[in-house]
Amino acid sequence: MTASSATALSPAITAAGLRKSYGDKVVLDGIDLSIPEGTVFALLGPNGAGKTTTVQILSTLIPANAGEAHVAGHHVTRDADAVRAAIGVTGQFSAVDNLLTAQENLILMADLHHLDRREGRRRAAELLRRFDLTEVAAKSAATFSGGMRRKLDLAMTLVGDPRVIFLDEPTTGLDPRSRRIMWDIIRGLVADGVTIFLTTQYLEEADQLADRIAVLDHGKLVAEGTAEELKRRIPGGHIRLQFADLNGLESAAALFGSVTRDTEALTLHIPGDGGIPALRAVLDVLDDASVEAESLTVHIPDLDDVFLTLTGHPRSGDQAGLQKENAR
Repeated sequence: MTASSATALSPAITAAGLRKSYGDKVVLDGIDLSIPEGTVFALLGPNGAGKTTTVQILSTLIPANAGEAHVAGHHVTRDADAVRAAIGVTGQFSAVDNLLTAQENLILMADLHHLDRREGRRRAAELLRRFDLTEVAAKSAATFSGGMRRKLDLAMTLVGDPRVIFLDEPTTGLDPRSRRIMWDIIRGLVADGVTIFLTTQYLEEADQLADRIAVLDHGKLVAEGTAEELKRRIPGGHIRLQFADLNGLESAAALFGSVTRDTEALTLHIPGDGGIPALRAVLDVLDDASVEAESLTVHIPDLDDVFLTLTGHPRSGDQAGLQKENAR
């Protein structure tokens, strides 16, 4: 779904001036949100930024100290029961009961949703098929891999047929293949009209899935937009030229004004937005001067750059490694 089409939809989640403190510690410092139906909204931020607190308030688990919020058309405090009937929540830690089988976990959720026995079994069977868990339906959840547990956890969230789902770092700890399976499941839910509120520290995850992204830092929203809009806000794009020898490097450097050279790597970095006009202009200058580069690459700011620039927090090593593996 494109951002332009999403803006025409009714909001599934709205918030105005949400604040939350614990003693002297301010966790949320007045955030505003408007999230259209049938879209994925990703909330990014370093640890302690307030992401989980935002999910807890919007899913009625804790009250805000100030501000208003509506989910699926219902006020989160005055109509809390109606909100709970319309949402599903998958937290950072799995809610799967290890002592039960996959089928028993789903039937337990059906009982909690007050579905009759026949409907509960039908719904459980449907979700087992949907999440490719039918063959392990009778196996204890304790024997499941991390990816299988995450799929079962999300299936349990869907027993009540929610129209809004909060996914709080749902792929933390999953291997790249399991993460991509979860991404496909999320895309399928959105195609069915479900609204996804996603918190994540995996920046590629937000880039792949989200219609809109907001960056939360120290309890404040410091930026919001599509992935491309956020990337365009960050300087640092450049064209990287590599040469066969130092003479070629120096000849090319003399042709351009503001450049960064690396004489050991024989590379030249020319500032630019990575667009075709900028690339064509560089190549024309080189061609007119009969200077030949061995290779050319284009770097444009990515969500890593956005995250670091806006929050001052680099990703942790584990997250960086997993994202590099995902990108292969």
